[in-house]
Amino acid sequence: MPVLKDFGGFEISMYFHDENPPHVHVECANCTAKVSIRGAAVFQGQIDKKFRKRALEWIAENRTFLETKWEEFKK
Repeated sequence: MPVLKDFGGFEISMYFHDENPPHVHVECANCTAKVSIRGAAVFQGQIDKKFRKRALEWIAENRTFLETKWEEFKK
């Protein structure tokens, strides 16, 4: 599971063997969530509200990078 971005209080990572839809994991001390890459929307779990806005904005701003990584990991 590579960590793609470490914000200090939370991390955004991607698991090699995850199934579609393309998504990332947002994890912190008291939260874990799966967030779709295309829509930057939480579809499982929760993100601590103090990190939510920053995490979702970063995912939206880096969508192309994340989609490329998803395809690399699926090969």
